[in-house]
Amino acid sequence: MKLVIIAGPPTCGKTTVIKQVIKKMIGADIRPAFLKVDVQYIDEDEMIKKEFGIPVKKVYSGELCPDHCNVLILADAVKWAEKSGANLLFVETAGLCLRCSPYVEGSLGISVLESTSGMNLPRKIGPMLSLADIAVVTKIDLISQAEREVFRARINEVSPNVEIIESNALYGIGIDPLIKKIKESKEAVLPMFLRGNPPVGTCTICAGKKEIGTEHHYGVLRTLDEDLFYRGE
Repeated sequence: MKLVIIAGPPTCGKTTVIKQVIKKMIGADIRPAFLKVDVQYIDEDEMIKKEFGIPVKKVYSGELCPDHCNVLILADAVKWAEKSGANLLFVETAGLCLRCSPYVEGSLGISVLESTSGMNLPRKIGPMLSLADIAVVTKIDLISQAEREVFRARINEVSPNVEIIESNALYGIGIDPLIKKIKESKEAVLPMFLRGNPPVGTCTICAGKKEIGTEHHYGVLRTLDEDLFYRGE
């Protein structure tokens, strides 16, 4: 079972990239399955099932960060995909935390970035990019060559070793190098482990305490002018 985890900000083109990959890869030797993890609305699974007839599943993270949800469900998701007869599992995650890594060791981690969302986007999304194996830059037909070069430079600042693939995913342009990388990727091995380190800890806000002001809270905290500190047990 190959495991491909695809993360990126909303509307960046994650599902479009996945659909183009499935369209070109599906066949006797490649039997994909698709899992979508998001917070409160998902219909991509229905579109992919209708178009390709492959096993699909959706999971709402709800109260959980999508990245935290991934940690809890991915082992079961791999087992589900195997039982469904698949040998390649695509996991599309919203990855909204921006402090956690959505990727696991032994998987192929792909960060999808929309080139029209600003030249500084790569600097803002943390481990979603810095721990990825591949950065797929979409909608390159909508920006100038100079903007493309700046965007690539910003990606390399954050993740010097990531492989950058530029694409017009809507028409499948630039997808073939990504397919080659997926085919060359290794199979997932259980038990799996999170790639990178989770954030430093929790606070009383995470536990549901809603009062405004540092004086009301315990755990890992900070103030307007003071960096991280710890109060209480």
